[in-house]
Amino acid sequence: MIEFSRHRLANGLDIILYPDYSTPMVAMDICYHVGSKHENPHRTGFAHLFEHLMFGGTKNIPDYDIPLQLAGGENNAYTSNDLTNYYLTLPKDNLETAFWLESDRMLELDFSEKSLNVQKNVVIEEFKQRNLNQPYGDVWPLLRELTYTQHPYRWTTIGKEISHIADASLEEVKDFFYRFYAPNNAVLVLSGNINQERCLQLADKWFGTIPKRDVSIPELPVEPEQTEFREMTVERKVPDTMLYLAFHMSDRQTREYYVCDLISDVLSSGNSSRLYQKLVKEEQLFVELDAYISGDHEPGLFLVSGKLAKGISIETAKKAVWVELERMKQDLVDSRELEKVKNKLEANHVYAQMNYLNMAQDLATYENIDRAEMMNDQLDWYRLVNADDIRQTAQKIFREENCSQLNYLAQCE
Repeated sequence: MIEFSRHRLANGLDIILYPDYSTPMVAMDICYHVGSKHENPHRTGFAHLFEHLMFGGTKNIPDYDIPLQLAGGENNAYTSNDLTNYYLTLPKDNLETAFWLESDRMLELDFSEKSLNVQKNVVIEEFKQRNLNQPYGDVWPLLRELTYTQHPYRWTTIGKEISHIADASLEEVKDFFYRFYAPNNAVLVLSGNINQERCLQLADKWFGTIPKRDVSIPELPVEPEQTEFREMTVERKVPDTMLYLAFHMSDRQTREYYVCDLISDVLSSGNSSRLYQKLVKEEQLFVELDAYISGDHEPGLFLVSGKLAKGISIETAKKAVWVELERMKQDLVDSRELEKVKNKLEANHVYAQMNYLNMAQDLATYENIDRAEMMNDQLDWYRLVNADDIRQTAQKIFREENCSQLNYLAQCE
């Protein structure tokens, strides 16, 4: 049982405290409940842009990194479809530096045309590097456009196109900040060597005066059920042809999510897994082959992706994968096979809890999904999955009409 306490300031900021006295360090994680799914379809990439803008300085602190480094700290951040997460670590004696830095940039950034243009150029170059200049860089943009027709998961966090960031005005950026970057749209998690009373005093001192804002969370369109097979074929200058099969699955708050996670492990977790043993090692149709879930908080994707061996056609590779998926649909998973993947997953889960920074991030993530208390239930949800659950869920999702196939062909010279 993970034991933590939760509190809330008058301005709506949620606070979660998780003591861990095995370390002299403290992790602070601030998770804003805004991701790329909350963006205007004509102004995508804003959540990711703010990941950069938040490190660009405020009116009071022009350089975020220097005072943190002087306090012996490190920091980073990431953006997903569902959230934007900022985290840092530092020695417990210097904890107030973290409160000072994070509260100041939650209050107000140093908005100027100059700082905006600097960060816009950084993001534009990142877009080019990630999507245009990197082998297989456009796979996820293509897959999301293929699999989603209505839901904002249809674009990636970097954005749909460069113009959305390039044309963004200072007023649009300010509006995004004050709509989403607010104490009443965030959770502050502290993990590590903390004094809980002191943490609450510092939270009230530094964050308590930040005004509650009129947070405007858009109502997201529901993705309609996919009713027919979709296929896209592209040619790119890449070393090997890749096959991608994507299936719609449930969201993070349903039991089906955990069943799908176990199915992906049965299929491809390690060299003893089904896909590796049959299609990589025995039949040598693939050089690499994986099954995994997208991990999105709302209904996401179950994916199978593989790098084809030389001379193997897409059609041959596809048929072989479907044979294995049909096995999941027809036959009960062996009890030892299922127990093996459960044990491995549980070991990884327990190991992750030994790290105070992992705990801060996980608590913040689950709070964003629904409530941090979910962390105490997830292992039980995995343990309760049985072989019949695996088969029934496989039958539900592994249907041709629920499949989107991307053929990513190596261009012939």
